[in-house]
This record gives sequence, structure tokens and C-alpha cells, in this order.
Amino acid sequence: MYSQVNISNYKALNFGAGPGKLPEEVLRQVQKELLEYSGTQVSILELSHRSPEFKNIIENAQETLREILYVPDNYKILFMQGGGTGLFAAIPLNMMNNGTADYIVTGTWSAKAAEEAAKYGKVNFVLPKTTKYMEIPDPSSWNLNPKASYVYYCANETIHGVEFNYIPETNGVPLVADMSSNILTRCLDISKFAVIFAGAQKNIGPAGVTLVIVRDDILGHAMDTCPTILDFTVMAKSNSIYNTPPVFQIYVVGLVFKWIKDRGGVEEMEKLAIMKSRKIYDVIKNSNGFYSCPVNPNARSRMNVPFRIATNNEELEKEFISSATARGLLQLKGHRSIGGIRVSLYNAVSVDEAEVLAAFMIRFFQNYGY
Repeated sequence: MYSQVNISNYKALNFGAGPGKLPEEVLRQVQKELLEYSGTQVSILELSHRSPEFKNIIENAQETLREILYVPDNYKILFMQGGGTGLFAAIPLNMMNNGTADYIVTGTWSAKAAEEAAKYGKVNFVLPKTTKYMEIPDPSSWNLNPKASYVYYCANETIHGVEFNYIPETNGVPLVADMSSNILTRCLDISKFAVIFAGAQKNIGPAGVTLVIVRDDILGHAMDTCPTILDFTVMAKSNSIYNTPPVFQIYVVGLVFKWIKDRGGVEEMEKLAIMKSRKIYDVIKNSNGFYSCPVNPNARSRMNVPFRIATNNEELEKEFISSATARGLLQLKGHRSIGGIRVSLYNAVSVDEAEVLAAFMIRFFQNYGY
């Protein structure tokens, strides 16, 4: 089926890990309002964060997200700065009340978060330390501390392509999730979380703003040394406008939330995520070992598919990337720390686009395979 797709009929397609692709409809709306936003006589890039227009922008974004993700009323929706890396510090600074926290490290990003948290208290590594992240060990083997201030995990590790397909059970300890790369791609019971955060540049908008969903009882407990700009309570009281927020980024994020809502919500995004990733994994599975994905099938990501070619043949992988780029299939190079190929399939990537890439992979295998 895939081999019948005419790759030449498609424009350049972005499979980058982040900043990721944005919906074309959203980009066209941004283009339309870039010079003048909604009769204000100024560009959206110049709009005052104290204006009634921006008040509407941020409140509409919060309302739409609350609707599509079913966020309960006892949670605040914040838009912060500093990216996911900033939140690596903000989490312990706001939550490490007992002086210790559990970290479920399943990849580079959760490892970096644990390293940052160790500056502010004791980090308990729930899993044995490793540098090869290819699976998520069974929860029965986890070393959880019942007295931890919180349990932290990264729902999807973009570099290694490891994703949780379930919400960890913490036996009442507050749960924190970094969902930077898979937020709005899976239906969630938000009530199981104390905090969810997500850098925007994968599934919800351009780089420069970080979404934080925080339960009300978490507020008011920040360390005295917590910088004001990272204090969840300060940001909640000011509705994310304590200082000048990233106006443009929040505006685009609101458009993306509406785009998701108009296309069937998170429920539809989840169905499409499964379909897209299956197309790529099926090609890998049926390539007689030409393509290989090192991740345990039970933990394979729907968002980021890493693979190697012909037993880590770097020259052939360079040819794959070069040939793909020449055909408008962009940003497929694996992360510099592990090499290989990486396909990112965020919400703005369509099923048809995933099929185009699958068709290219089949043709490349036919030309170079064994």
C-alpha cells in the first residue's frame, strides 16, 4: 500500500523533534493577524499584556484547554517561561517539602530533571541507574519512598523513544509529570496528578512558553529561596501575568487548542497518534532487520520513533537522511547523543504525511536492503 504513495505530490514535511510542526491552519491564522490583531491597529507581536485583548486571549486558551483535557476546577492553568528545563527546578522549589523526592528515570530528560532536583534536596532513584533506556521496568520492581514529597516521571522521552502507556500508581504521594512531548495526544484522568507541565514546542505551540497544570493544594508551599518567577502561587494569583508573559506564544497556543477542539479533541488526537506511529513501526517490523528499533515494544513511543539502519551503518544512515531531505522529508536525524534516525509524529503531522514517510522508508529498503 505505502509503495503506491507518490512522494513527489507532497511539499516539505517536518518530522522534527522540536520545535515541531504547527498546523497549517494555525500558521495561516497567525499570518493573517501578524500585521494587525483584531482591529487593535497593532501587530499581535506588539500587543500589550495588560490589554483587554490579551486578557481574552489567555482566558480563552485556558478555557479551551480545560474543556479538551477535562481539567477539574481545583486546578490552575499557568503559562510560564523557562521551558521544561526551568520546570526541572520549579518542581522541587515548589514541592520538595519533605526534603526528598522520587524520580522515575527512563531517559535523558528525566535524568536531567533528577540532577536539577538534587540541588534542592535528596533524590531517590526509583529505578536502577543506566545509560541505556530501552524499556520501563515493571512497577513491581520500583523502589518508591512512601514519605517522598512527590513522584516525578517523564511521560515520553523524546531522545530514546520511551513512553509510558499508563499513569504510575504512587499510593497517595503527589504525582508530577513532564508531558512536554505527548500532552494532548492521550486522554488522561487529570485528578491523578498534582502537577503536569509541558514545554510548548512539540504539540501545543512555538518555543517560549511552558504550560503548567497545578492542583490547588500544591500552591502556597514554595521554598523561601524559590525565585518569584518560578513560584506557582505567584503565577496563579497573577493569572500568569506577574511579569510580561510571552504574549505571541500564548496566542498561538490558544489557536492550537482550538484547532484540536475543532478536530474532535484529544480523543481524536489519540486515535491518530496510534495510526501514525503504527505505520512507521510496521515498516520497521517488516524490513527483515534492515531497520531496527531498540525500544521494548511495550514502551515504544507514539510521538518519537528512533531506529537504526543495517546494524548501525552510519554511512547508510547519512544516505537515508540526505535522500529524505532531498525529497522534502525534513529533520529526521537522531539526537546527537545516540545517533541514528528519529521520526517525530506530533499532533500537527497528519496520517497521510506519516504514510509518505513510510513509503520512502520502503523504497529505501528496496534499494539498499538485503
